[in-house]
Amino acid sequence: MSGNDKRAVSRGEQIQAAEREAAKQRILDLAEAERIPVEETTRAMPEHGWRRDRR
Repeated sequence: MSGNDKRAVSRGEQIQAAEREAAKQRILDLAEAERIPVEETTRAMPEHGWRRDRR
């Protein structure tokens, strides 16, 4: 493998890494935009009735 080939592979890997990082950031940004703050949620209370119905 010549020096040019190594640089081409290295450059290709750099591009792929940058694309992966950009995709990861887009997903994180979407998740943050859809996140509901804890203060805006209601606490779920357990339903104990299901235990009596089990046999």
